[in-house]
Amino acid sequence: MDLGEAMNVPELYRGLFDDAAVFPPGDLPLADAVPAHLAHRVAPYAAAVGPLLVPVDKLAELAALAPQFPIGVTVPTGRLAEALKGAAGLPLAGVEYVAGEDVRAAVAELDALLPEGVTAAVEVPRSDRIEDSLDALAGTPYRAKYRTGGLSYAAFPSVAELAAFQLACAERELPYKCTAGLHHAVRHTDLGTGYEHHGFLNVLLAAGTSDRAEAAELLAERDGARLATAVQSLTDHQSARIRAAFTAFGTCSIAEPLEDLARLGLLENS
Repeated sequence: MDLGEAMNVPELYRGLFDDAAVFPPGDLPLADAVPAHLAHRVAPYAAAVGPLLVPVDKLAELAALAPQFPIGVTVPTGRLAEALKGAAGLPLAGVEYVAGEDVRAAVAELDALLPEGVTAAVEVPRSDRIEDSLDALAGTPYRAKYRTGGLSYAAFPSVAELAAFQLACAERELPYKCTAGLHHAVRHTDLGTGYEHHGFLNVLLAAGTSDRAEAAELLAERDGARLATAVQSLTDHQSARIRAAFTAFGTCSIAEPLEDLARLGLLENS
């Protein structure tokens, strides 16, 4: 498949890939990331692309580049007011706020400060008491955010842990996004690091079940053909239900996930 030719982007992948090019392991300089993101937004696959994500410390640099497309800002605990001030005049679509251990305090701060029309995802800590964090978000306008990888082996949650998170969100009708580690469509072992990476197709399919054992089985699947067949069998209703739950994930490459989908026969030129 040629990413430069016209294509149909199925609803299952629309807006799924948030552009995290400036974050590790991509670490693209912002001066390069802005024109690269603009190119994504006018490409034939533009419907699959979410906002450009930037850390709060790069807002001043971003403002000088005057982007004309939606951005999302990642915000450490205690810096929400600073981030919103720094984003004044920018096309701010959403914030991704690290809650720390006190998710209820994060919700209160968002309620007090977040401008109308700006969405928020609250990064919850990985813990044995994840239900407490999700209870604090349930019924709010905010999504949960969960780390599915990073720069160490311990940063990657197990299949059982990720399945438990997804099912706990489903029980609360709480939408969520993921960040880090979802570099490819199918679960695999990185040959360079030995880290076990979750696949974004695995996560999508697991988002569509309310059975924990089935979710774990889907997350553990390493056969791309089986996953592709399962995706192709989804009804429109099932796809919509999945995306209402699993809304997006950050990726340092937009091309890689699209190329994976094409190799699996799930994305075609029109």
